Amino acid sequence: MQHTISLDTLGPTGPIMAEQIEKCVHCGFCLPSCPTYRVLGEEMDSPRGRITLMKAALEGTLPIEQTLPFIDRCLGCVGCVTACPSGVQYGELLMPYRALAEKQRKRGFMDQLARVMVRETLPFPGRFRAAALAGRLAQPFRKLLPRQMRAMLALLPAQPLPAAQPLPRLVPAVGTRRARVALLAGCVQQALSPAINPATVRVLARNGVEVVIPAGQGCCGSLMAHNGDDVFARRLARRNLRAFADEAPQRAVSTFTFNAVDAVITNAAGCGSGMREYGLLFAGQPEEEAARAFAGRVRDVSAFLAELGLVPVPPLAQPLRLAYHDACHLAHAQGITSAPRRLLRAIPNLTLLDIPEGEVCCGSAGTYNLEQPEIAAQLGRRKAENILATGAEAVAAGNIGCLVQVQTYLAQLGRPLPLWHTIEVLDRAYAEGR
Repeated sequence: MQHTISLDTLGPTGPIMAEQIEKCVHCGFCLPSCPTYRVLGEEMDSPRGRITLMKAALEGTLPIEQTLPFIDRCLGCVGCVTACPSGVQYGELLMPYRALAEKQRKRGFMDQLARVMVRETLPFPGRFRAAALAGRLAQPFRKLLPRQMRAMLALLPAQPLPAAQPLPRLVPAVGTRRARVALLAGCVQQALSPAINPATVRVLARNGVEVVIPAGQGCCGSLMAHNGDDVFARRLARRNLRAFADEAPQRAVSTFTFNAVDAVITNAAGCGSGMREYGLLFAGQPEEEAARAFAGRVRDVSAFLAELGLVPVPPLAQPLRLAYHDACHLAHAQGITSAPRRLLRAIPNLTLLDIPEGEVCCGSAGTYNLEQPEIAAQLGRRKAENILATGAEAVAAGNIGCLVQVQTYLAQLGRPLPLWHTIEVLDRAYAEGR
């Protein structure tokens, strides 16, 4: 049975989506910025083409099933937003459209199973660790597994996951307090690279920032929101609104304020981008006002520190040639490109290198490398080759998904390099100085 979506049934997201559709003048500036258009060369696999498809489905002139293959192949990297001269906020169209489409589409059993596995494991670090252990045991049987399962196993690290590093509830500032922030601990990052959060806390404290790590927090919900599962995404987001609120958690979320801290800090680009979209996620919901207030407090750690100003950074013990990778949800979704570079350039004895085609997605894009592994692999290899062309000795980025993706394809090329979060590089410099 074929389905169509009518603009009359869109609810509060309807005007938001209609506004973005009307802004698009089909100029084509988005084409070279789109990774899938670069790889596939098809008009319908470009932002301009997808907007045309979504418009037709929303107006009821095209069955939604005919749009889904092209919408599914979109990374959601929003590189097109940076390139668009008309100011089309493509993410404000894509996320609600996927949510509407997901409620109507019929998925096969294996697709449904893969989505359930992602939903019930990735947002929960403990479950993810257990699933990673099971995945390692399943590696000898990988060729016998369905496509989606093989893609999941391919991204698991060759070594066992590092030990968890629990965080305290409060870390005082070193010296005079210059700011007070709350830190999102995240989900996948806690399992795959648990050293990033302690490094973040140390660097913030070293720079006079008191850090609160709220109890009861969890996954920000952005992975689910970008997959079209807005119901589960809101469930996760409500948990964080309660955890980070000034008031007692038993009060209604709609009454929450977030004035007890100067900022809510994230150290994962995807999480920061997702939380800054809470207003869109809760559009028309009782929590919308509180969600928008919370979103207005969210800052990436690199932008926050660059604006605050670093205390002097000691030189690295040895010279280091470091390539910086722009995570899409930092560079395109949040418009943050100069701040991390300013922080890294503040480290004496470090030479910062820009990556050719640095604006192009690495293919991680949340769970994209699980759902579209062939396209993700092409983008991952291309990114790894461009990194190697710089002659870098190490790589830094501001998103855990990018770090995993780049690590995978550098290893496949037989040229593994150390990969660090931007904040870990700063932490190393401060530690060596001590």
